[in-house]
Amino acid sequence: MKASHSEILNLAKQVVGVEKNALDKLQEQIGDEFIHAIDLIMACKGHVIVIGMGKSGHIGNKISATLASTGTPAFSVHPGEASHGDLGMITNNDVTICVSNSGETEEVLNIIPIIKRMGIKTIAITGNAKSSMAKIADVHLSIAVGEEACPLGLAPTTSTTTTLVLGDALAVTLLKLRGFTEEDFARSHPAGSLGKRLLLHIEDLMRTGSDIPNVKMGTNIEQTLIEITQKRLGMTAITDEDNYVKGIFTDGDLRRAFDANIDLKKTVIEKVATLNPVTIQSNKLAVSAAQLMEQYNVHGLLVVDEDNHLVGALNIHDLLKAGVV
Repeated sequence: MKASHSEILNLAKQVVGVEKNALDKLQEQIGDEFIHAIDLIMACKGHVIVIGMGKSGHIGNKISATLASTGTPAFSVHPGEASHGDLGMITNNDVTICVSNSGETEEVLNIIPIIKRMGIKTIAITGNAKSSMAKIADVHLSIAVGEEACPLGLAPTTSTTTTLVLGDALAVTLLKLRGFTEEDFARSHPAGSLGKRLLLHIEDLMRTGSDIPNVKMGTNIEQTLIEITQKRLGMTAITDEDNYVKGIFTDGDLRRAFDANIDLKKTVIEKVATLNPVTIQSNKLAVSAAQLMEQYNVHGLLVVDEDNHLVGALNIHDLLKAGVV
C-alpha cells in the first residue's frame, strides 16, 4: 500500500489521539480503589510482585522496575514459570499486582487461587471490571479504554499505554508517600549521572600524595613551571613549611607574568601567584567543586583539611571524566 506523506502523518496522529483520549478517561477512573491499592502496598512488609503474560508481562516488567527504583521493592514473575517453581519466590509478606487487559488470562488466573491461599493480597489491573480476575482480586484498578489504537482492534496498544501510565501513577504516589529523596534515587542508580552527582565526593576524585602539584614559598617561577608541567594539572599549590596553603599559581597567572616581562629565575612565586585562593574540603560532594569552579571562573581547586593543610587537588577534567559535569 502506497501512502502520501500527509496520510502517514495522519495515521500517526490518529494513534496518538486515541491513546491521549484513553489517558483522559483513565484519569477520570482513578478513585477509591487506587487509594486502597496504595494502602495495601504501603502496608506490605515484603515485595510487590508483578505478574502478566505477553504484552502485559512486558508492561509489568517496566512497572516493577519503576517501583524498585523509586523506593518500593518489587520484581516480576512470569506466570508460566510460576506454575513450574517460581511461585517459591513469593512469600506471604508480599503483595501481587496481576496485569491483564481482558482479565481472563489463563496463565495468571491459574496461580491467583494459590496466591490467595497464602494470604497474599492481590491487585488486579484489567480493562474489564466484570472479569474473573477483577472479581477475585482484593482491589481492581480499571484500564478500560474503549478501543485500541490498532485499526484491527487486536494488537495491545492503548491498553498497554494506560497500564504503563497507571503503573507510573502508583510508583510516583508511593515515592511521595515514602519521602523518597534524590539521594535515595542516587543510591539505587549509582552508575547514572544523578548518582555520580550525589554520591561522589571530592576525596573520590582528587589527586593525592606525590601527584599533587606543590611548591614552597620562595620557589622561583622557573622551578614552579617544572612542577606544573610534571603534574599536568595546569596549576600548583604554594605552601609554607607546615604545608599550609598560601596561594595558587595557574596558567593564567603565568600569562600575566609573561605580559609583565617578569624575570622567571629571579622572581619568587608568591610575587605573581594568587594568594588566599578558593579551596574546598575533601568531604564535600564533587558537584560542589564544579559549582565553585563555575562561580569563580577557575578550572582547578586545591583541597584542604579543616586547618587549611593541603591534602589534594583536582581540575575540571577530573570532574568531566567522572561524569559529574
